[in-house]
Amino acid sequence: MTERTAGRSLGTVGIAVLIAAGLGYPILLVTARLLEPADNAIFLAFWGIVFGVGSALSPVEQELSRLAAEADVAGRRAGPTVVRTVVVAAVVVGLFGLVMAIPAISERQYGAYSALAVVALASSLGFAVQFGVRGLLIGSHQAKPFGGLVVTEAAVRIVLVGAFAVLGWSGVVPLAVAVAAGSFAFLPFALPARRLVEFTGHAEPWGVVTRRLLLLMLSAGLTASVLTGYPAVAKFFATEADLKALGGLFVALTVARVPLLLLSPVQAMAVPTVVRLSHQEDGHRKLIALLTKGLLAAFGLAALGAAVGWLVGPWAVRLLFGAEYVVAGWAVAGLVWSSVLLGAVMLQAAVLVARAQGGRVLALWTVVAALSMGVLALTPADMVVRTVLGLVIAPTAGVFVALALVLRADARDARTGG
Repeated sequence: MTERTAGRSLGTVGIAVLIAAGLGYPILLVTARLLEPADNAIFLAFWGIVFGVGSALSPVEQELSRLAAEADVAGRRAGPTVVRTVVVAAVVVGLFGLVMAIPAISERQYGAYSALAVVALASSLGFAVQFGVRGLLIGSHQAKPFGGLVVTEAAVRIVLVGAFAVLGWSGVVPLAVAVAAGSFAFLPFALPARRLVEFTGHAEPWGVVTRRLLLLMLSAGLTASVLTGYPAVAKFFATEADLKALGGLFVALTVARVPLLLLSPVQAMAVPTVVRLSHQEDGHRKLIALLTKGLLAAFGLAALGAAVGWLVGPWAVRLLFGAEYVVAGWAVAGLVWSSVLLGAVMLQAAVLVARAQGGRVLALWTVVAALSMGVLALTPADMVVRTVLGLVIAPTAGVFVALALVLRADARDARTGG
């Protein structure tokens, strides 16, 4: 793939991600207005579970993009290992969904809306296949159908939410079904993806596929703890008296994390890009240049976003969600800084995935998750301050940990000629 073609593909994916992000925000705004605050809290818990599972499944997309890219470089189609990868992922999230459906657990998570556990399970299984299809498409540089799938997923959700609202089906369960339906947007794209796979021939052993994917999914699960799952983690350390003060922060955090949920396609595109660079004579130099520019841009964007968030964030939260949601300007600033740098860490992790460095990916996210939880547990301050500090410190340190791991991998490859 030429640099011009790569640029067009990146542009196509970038536009698709922006459109999908634009379609994602109205769901949170509409549901906040349709539901009572208590029911909206349950809906946001469901949202966190669904997209937390989606975050944990992002390695499926990245793994299949890597396998497809390696096959493309070799002039062949991806082998049956891709099918085994998707099957393992479906089994893992299926077991998780069954555990969450145990009455004692589902009642604690969803209250009277225990049917949400079944909806979440269905969504998780659909996501397992959808991420596989996305990985195959982007790994084979099929940017247009890939972008179409990303947009279709978001469009299905907002269209159904709007339709259900018009029809008067505005309860927690119907709205959750509308969100879960997006996980099956892969259906129109399944046939094109199938043509990219050779179902016969050599496949990696089930044990190898399972161990590798479990390692990466564990890493992604740690990622989710500082992404969609961060409010749940913070709530674990909070008292009942803290929850009212955290309400505005959690709403703002959920909105700010939406673009990171959609960063997965960019991660998946980064994987085949790194694979192809590794086959070029000056690929190492190009990769270091890209990382350097990307990190400088990330810190600049984080600083700018933090300044804007400080100035207009509290007003925007009250305007969008209502006067009962109150958050301080400095807290919004920290939240925006966190989201931008967390995105940078996610992209650096994709470089390690492209090199099949699953252990380093796990080490990276272990450090990030441990820092956030350590700050929450040990900082001698009120809960809002601890929550924001956990948001800020963990990804800021994670950027430098990720860079060190990438450069160390480069140094090892240089020594071994790999």
